[in-house]
Amino acid sequence: MALEALKGWTPSQRHAVIAAFTGWTLDAFDFFVLTFVMSDVAKQFAVKIPAVALAVTLTLAVRPLGAFLFGRLADDYGRKPVLKINIILYSIFGFATAFAPSLTGFLIIRALFGVAMGGIWGIGASLAFESVPSKARGFVSGLLQSGYPTGYLVASLVFGGFYATIGWRGMFMVGLVPGLLLTLYIWRQVSESPAFKKPADVKLSRHLVHLVGVAVILAVILTVLVAFGRETGVLYLAAGVVPLLVIAGFLTPFIRQHWKLALYAILLMTGFNFFSHGTQDLYPTFLRVQHHFDDATVTFITVVLNVGAIVGGLFFASLSQSFGRRRTVVLVALLALPVIYFWAYAPTAITLAAGAFLMQICVQGAWGVVPVHLNELSPPNVRGTFAGTVYQLGNLIASVNAVFQAEIAERSGGNYSLALAAVACFAALLIAAMMYFGPEAQNADLGRSEE
Repeated sequence: MALEALKGWTPSQRHAVIAAFTGWTLDAFDFFVLTFVMSDVAKQFAVKIPAVALAVTLTLAVRPLGAFLFGRLADDYGRKPVLKINIILYSIFGFATAFAPSLTGFLIIRALFGVAMGGIWGIGASLAFESVPSKARGFVSGLLQSGYPTGYLVASLVFGGFYATIGWRGMFMVGLVPGLLLTLYIWRQVSESPAFKKPADVKLSRHLVHLVGVAVILAVILTVLVAFGRETGVLYLAAGVVPLLVIAGFLTPFIRQHWKLALYAILLMTGFNFFSHGTQDLYPTFLRVQHHFDDATVTFITVVLNVGAIVGGLFFASLSQSFGRRRTVVLVALLALPVIYFWAYAPTAITLAAGAFLMQICVQGAWGVVPVHLNELSPPNVRGTFAGTVYQLGNLIASVNAVFQAEIAERSGGNYSLALAAVACFAALLIAAMMYFGPEAQNADLGRSEE
């Protein structure tokens, strides 16, 4: 399937896919570094792990702001220039995390990183799918989504090979140079999407209003965070409800026209984000804290699970080209259910690795279909905004996951197995139901319509 999909590509198509894949990989690397050093950051700032897990929640919660802001810019000014800006910003903020002087400073920097991170997925996916042949969409979808576990895999390898030498602060410095090199590659090699047409009514003032709105929302969230940083409920209210309402206001004309599709997509992506973050974000902490595995064992298991994720994403996304988007996702979501026990409750490192491998085949097998499915469902004139924004709004709702799971584990005497299994079961069932009853637009025309 993959070899057939790769036939007849032009150099510009290859460069577009490489840029989108690598951008998401480096973004995921910068995100997942934190999941390996959570306990170290907690010790550094003399707090418990749930307090540091707020950084994961915050990063996920503000990503819709970036998806909306950079998505609108990409719909008006093109995918390529905005993609470059996005990569530079998340690389800088990821690097700046290493110099956080306090927990409050750490959380503020991760919030800024989250805004930059929010734009990459939607813009990169739009650039790729608008560039490649329709027969290649399934494979490209799996490839793009595999950038996420690839970033996790690279973070695992860097943790295993360099953490003992460079420490937790050094881990956050690693991604800067690759990010800047990728920006140079996009500038020299990548062409603008052939489907992009600059709208006739582009107004810089409109984007300045968007930018000010995003800045105000972020300032409100951070102000509440500084004042009530230990109160998860207050943080989630500030980080979740406020951006959701404001973004809905920004998108009112679109919501009025496509509200059913938008609502469906947001709920679907909520399930998907609980599925991925609920099975990934605290897994290294689970291995280190509950099982007391050493760094080498944690690295081994996370490498194995990410290999499974890459295999699952590529295989099932390619399968969706012939089997259908909806049926493929329903299949792998249900396959995950019997695997959950082995992934969360296996007693040894080897059996946990096997369970994690199979679990991530299912998780990323379902996720591999998401990029193409959302882009095929997207209204053409807001594709750069729609897919990324609904994805990140689902992320926003699911952003409570890390703190939620950490608190369940703390209250049950350090039992992370229970927290992991409960969320995974809920997410798999929600995804299967939403996809079974939802729409499909396989092989839709991804050319851009006139504004």
